Amino acid sequence: MFNRILVVCVGNICRSPTAEYLLRARLGGKGHEVASAGLSAMVGQAMEPTVAELLRENGIDGSAHRGRQATGELLRQADLILTMEKVHSATIVRGFPEVSGKVFLLGKWQSDLDIPDPYRQPRHAFVHAYRLIDQSIDGWLPYLKKH
Repeated sequence: MFNRILVVCVGNICRSPTAEYLLRARLGGKGHEVASAGLSAMVGQAMEPTVAELLRENGIDGSAHRGRQATGELLRQADLILTMEKVHSATIVRGFPEVSGKVFLLGKWQSDLDIPDPYRQPRHAFVHAYRLIDQSIDGWLPYLKKH
């Protein structure tokens, strides 16, 4: 069903890698490939330090992450594309209409919640985004777990 999941935000150093690593941890690697990318990615950059710290505090090592660009090839290969904001979904569908049927908000099951970008903000903004991402993943798990 949804074997290849791609999570997309803007820079691919805050929200989408958070969701990528949380999804990987929650799905336990059972037949799922989870990756992330950015619409204007900070290619080659490590995770934003506060994001890496929050993941570490929750037992997840994100040190291997490097930002990468969301390309047409990556988008077409994915079975499910999860975005952080409605504008991200619209940008993807405008540029790659052939993937429109598999683009959804990560916050779909939280009343189509947009997850705000914490980049260059205080720690509390990162904590808020982390919690929203975590809750949004909870909403997706029943649809992603293999039975």
